[in-house]
Amino acid sequence: MSQQLWLERQKAFTGPPQLTETTTTANSRKTMARRSRTKTKLFFLLISLIAFLAFVPVFAPLPSFSSHYSLSHRHRHRHQHRKVQPGSFEIDDDKFWKDGEHFRIIGGDLHYFRVLPQYWEDRLVRAKALGLNTIQTYVPWNLHEPQPGKLVFEGIADLVSFLKLCHKLDMLVMLRPGPYICGEWDFGGFPAWLLAIEPPLKLRSSDSAYLRLVDNWWGILLPKVTPFLYNNGGPIIMVQIENEFGSYGDDKAYLHHLVELARGHLGDEIILYTTDGGDRENLEKGTIRGDAVFSTVDFTTGSNPWPIFKLQKEFNAPGKSPPLCSEFYTGWLTHWGEKNAKTDADFTASALETDIMVHGGTNFGFYNGANTGVDESDYKSDITSYDYDAPISESGDVENAKFNALRRVIGLHTTASLPSVPSNNGKLGYGPIQLQKTAFLFDLLDNINPADVVESENPLSMESVGQMFGFLLYISEYTPKDDKSVLLIPEVHDRAQVFTLCHSKENSRRPTHVGSIDRLSSKTLGLPNAKCASNISLFVLVENQGRVNYGPYIFDKKGILSSVFLDGRILHGWKMIPIPFHNLNEVPKINAIIQVALSRSITVSTQTGLKDKSGNVSEVPAFFTGHFFIENADQIQDTFISFSGWGKGIAVVNDFNIGRYWPSFGPQCNLYVPAPILRHGENVLVILELDYPSPELVIHSVDHPDFTCGSSKSK
Repeated sequence: MSQQLWLERQKAFTGPPQLTETTTTANSRKTMARRSRTKTKLFFLLISLIAFLAFVPVFAPLPSFSSHYSLSHRHRHRHQHRKVQPGSFEIDDDKFWKDGEHFRIIGGDLHYFRVLPQYWEDRLVRAKALGLNTIQTYVPWNLHEPQPGKLVFEGIADLVSFLKLCHKLDMLVMLRPGPYICGEWDFGGFPAWLLAIEPPLKLRSSDSAYLRLVDNWWGILLPKVTPFLYNNGGPIIMVQIENEFGSYGDDKAYLHHLVELARGHLGDEIILYTTDGGDRENLEKGTIRGDAVFSTVDFTTGSNPWPIFKLQKEFNAPGKSPPLCSEFYTGWLTHWGEKNAKTDADFTASALETDIMVHGGTNFGFYNGANTGVDESDYKSDITSYDYDAPISESGDVENAKFNALRRVIGLHTTASLPSVPSNNGKLGYGPIQLQKTAFLFDLLDNINPADVVESENPLSMESVGQMFGFLLYISEYTPKDDKSVLLIPEVHDRAQVFTLCHSKENSRRPTHVGSIDRLSSKTLGLPNAKCASNISLFVLVENQGRVNYGPYIFDKKGILSSVFLDGRILHGWKMIPIPFHNLNEVPKINAIIQVALSRSITVSTQTGLKDKSGNVSEVPAFFTGHFFIENADQIQDTFISFSGWGKGIAVVNDFNIGRYWPSFGPQCNLYVPAPILRHGENVLVILELDYPSPELVIHSVDHPDFTCGSSKSK
């Protein structure tokens, strides 16, 4: 979206409650802090609700707009006795036709990868109770191929089971297979290993090296979904080509290649579609003229849709342009350090007459995306929750004003009665969880396989050493001097904690924290004078906080991306040690580092805490472990882990990475823990605290979300 629209959207959450933007035209979203994408995606034609991840209902034009798009008498007569054609989904006379009957799409985005598989049916049933008949979902390449050639289509990545479930519940599907999806998802759905390929790929282009990889990926993916096309008896009625390409480039050869590739696997009957911001520039660049690909639009909540739909018709063949907004927002995404986004229920419901949306989900693991502003240093990472203030909340709650208001309006425009609304799922707080420090991060380095340590004269990126998510530790050394030294790291993505260690100094068992350098602000750091008989070791622990998912800066490598300067001179001779925290879909599913931390807890379980020789119990980064018990199986319910009073880190429950916490920065205080993660009996919580632990070493399991923490409270 343009910078102006972005600013207007931000104002909508600081002024009177209103839902001024659904998705916005991506015209010059180049300078935007694009999370315009968070727009829960209003699907088709006018109404879009973000269904789980961002459930955006999508409608064909509602009756109140019939005067704008009434068919001629000739066309009405022609379809008065239209022959029913089972297994067909078509566009004709600027309408959708399902099995020969006029059909209005009422849809919303529900991203299967942001919901545990055990809850897919629960969320789909709630979407159906809202009045939706269609689900739109992305397919993130990085989820399914986290490493080159290592494919994952199980668990949270079991797309086939999700499609079967949609079919079982009589929900149609609009599939968005990318290869670029945006979606507030790490790297816009691209696998991070693409950034390690040399020479560098030209992503989202007709670059032959990039296209070979896309051909291979779609050659795996599309045959899996072909049996689920509507004309093959499945639920998929439309398949998207790329995503909002008009806001990024104008490489028509690339789009034509994707169309040809899709047709080769899917056949000629399925409707292919593009989505672009609703202005002429975006549509000129992102669409394919004619009737081979259906061109849809997206726009903001405050926009008058009919001039945009009129423009849309120019980019479709005559009679092939039912007005459809395929992205629209009923809520908004939130970055760390911002105030939690909220939109008014009644305003959203009134906007449903033109467009609307529905539900969000969770960025489990390390898959959250990020946005940038005017340049790549203006970096904003997304919080773990993707609640999006949608009608169906992160934990599936529907007993709220927004759900009721939207359901009421949808009910006015459907002939069939809506299903009954399920009750909210139970939630339970399991009380305080006493933690103990079980291991310092630096004490676990001996468990790293020496073969995984990379040596280089200059620092290498995370991707170059094969560490795609989490942390990478850089180690070098320098000669001490009498006065303070100045460390300069011009380009670090995204946050570096700096430590020093004098090996000859007494009580120098582990490194001492000096300070932090981050992408947003500080680039220099003073290193304290140390009287050391030997060289001083320098440790730089870099955290990947999420790759940019939208705009011109998506080529977002992580780690130290420049030379490192000490007192103006380049520091050479580096070792890079991966800290292997696996993502939610990676193999092995058991995290080696977490398991070592747990084993340490057994040896210190009778101690009051793990201390260094100086008795400092707050030294970090460190692992903390706690246990909580669920006495009865019927007490296993959703819960939230409250990190109020802690600094920053990641949390793992029963070997499942529930995401990042950062209450000191805010606004998210609590992380959502779905019931399927929990178990009868003992449950284990392990956290890696990077900054500072709560002095009481206590964390609480509570029965509600909380977005009131940190610096965002003053905004």
